[in-house]
Amino acid sequence: MAKNDPVTIKKYANRRLYNTGTSTYVTLEDLASMVKAGEDFLVYDAKSGDDITRSVLTQIIFEQENKDGQNLLPVSFLRQLIRFYGDSMQLLVPRYLELSIDTLSKEQDRLRQQLSTAVGVNPLVAPFEQHIRRNMDLFEKAFSMFTPFARREDNEAAAAEARASGETAAPAAPVAATAPAAGELDELKNQLSAMQKKIESLSRK
Repeated sequence: MAKNDPVTIKKYANRRLYNTGTSTYVTLEDLASMVKAGEDFLVYDAKSGDDITRSVLTQIIFEQENKDGQNLLPVSFLRQLIRFYGDSMQLLVPRYLELSIDTLSKEQDRLRQQLSTAVGVNPLVAPFEQHIRRNMDLFEKAFSMFTPFARREDNEAAAAEARASGETAAPAAPVAATAPAAGELDELKNQLSAMQKKIESLSRK
């Protein structure tokens, strides 16, 4: 195994976790310490061989959230996140969250300094407001690439309202003649790829 290759963790039916790199059994707390230390690992079901890294990382977060004073995920955030499951925006959420947490990680030293030197403002809020606002601005600029669908709905609503009032609706802005259907997964993937490139381009400016 190369030095930078992820460590393989095997999970057995008795829920025990085995670190193949150190040949020792480990706990979720041990895996949490590995993550904090920057050590990468992948977790596999010992019987089926399935990659269960995501579920184990989720378990680690659950364990950390249950510790007093360790809460990172506000209830309002959890509710909003749950609402995105099954929604058309679900495909965009992972990339946005990755971009946000990556930016926060890169700027953590500066944010820590602002937290320690903030005077006359709420030290837990002020340093993050600009960071969050900037991320939202980047995301909205990238997402504007796909607003023809929203503009078309707005134009149709305006036209219907005008007809109801007996007025003549203003000419609608032209939209693409062939908008992809919601079920066309390939087209959505292409759009997501383009949006990711746009976000990365904007974040470098």
